[in-house]
Amino acid sequence: MSENRPWVEKYRPRTLDDVVNQRGIIKRLRQFLKDTSMPHLIFAGPAGTGKTTSALAMVRELYGSKMVVNDTYLELNASDARGIDVIRTYIKDFAKARPPMNIPFKILILDEADNMTSPAQQALRRTMEKYTQNCRMILICNYSNKIIPPIQSRCVVFRFSSLNKEDIKDRIQYIANQEGIELNSDGANALLDVSRGDLRRSINYLQSCGTISQKIDQDLVLRVAGEVPPDHIKKILNTALSGQLSLAIKLLKDLIKEYGLSGINFIKSVHREIYDLGVSEDLKVELSKILAEFEYRLSQGGTEQIQLQALIAEIVLLQE
Repeated sequence: MSENRPWVEKYRPRTLDDVVNQRGIIKRLRQFLKDTSMPHLIFAGPAGTGKTTSALAMVRELYGSKMVVNDTYLELNASDARGIDVIRTYIKDFAKARPPMNIPFKILILDEADNMTSPAQQALRRTMEKYTQNCRMILICNYSNKIIPPIQSRCVVFRFSSLNKEDIKDRIQYIANQEGIELNSDGANALLDVSRGDLRRSINYLQSCGTISQKIDQDLVLRVAGEVPPDHIKKILNTALSGQLSLAIKLLKDLIKEYGLSGINFIKSVHREIYDLGVSEDLKVELSKILAEFEYRLSQGGTEQIQLQALIAEIVLLQE
């Protein structure tokens, strides 16, 4: 490994053209930069799809060598600045100050903006209205519906789609090659599974695996991610569905002992696998209902060992 820093930062795209799988959005953003007529923006979508990266790339392309934090742009995580006092002081002070010479406007990037309180969003709305000439804002969120309508109406909303598996796979393979890591096909597929379409998460897992071994396979990825090989989950399910209660419970105990799996994580793992089981759609529906019930019981403080064994028993009863 050539540098001791997070790979998500080391390999973060520097330009809009390097952003993965968001071509339509990038084309429109580039037009804003060309015309220097950028409005306030909202970037909404799942984690790890390039929202923050796109915002920083815009800043970099707009300001070039004049890109100076706290001068031409400011990046804040709204989870840390979610209260109204921060809006009324820190953000307001940045927004009202005139931009440096030969800079059309400053940019404020607010990450996780959907975590801001409603009063804080109201204060932000007033700041947006009053200082638009000086400062444009990019609000980044997972759920745009959590942004109050008065702010949404003052912004152009871009919805970032989940990345497809091939794009993620190509990127993590590129990074592995750059870092001199041998990533086999099973390991790459495991990274796709545990990251759930989040490129940032897949890169973090790749780096975590890379600190352990220069050869990455499925088993290493699953252990680092705290997950279980899908075949193990399917074996427990098929054993229970065949009516072998004692054996299914033994397999479950062995699994928990080997992988240190929590009850909630076991239920989530089962839920991901039931749709690939060779059973009827009606049975899949019943399995989903049972999983939901036992997830609720665990969330209410139910004893894991008792609840998980009862879950297996309920699955066995489905075939009677």
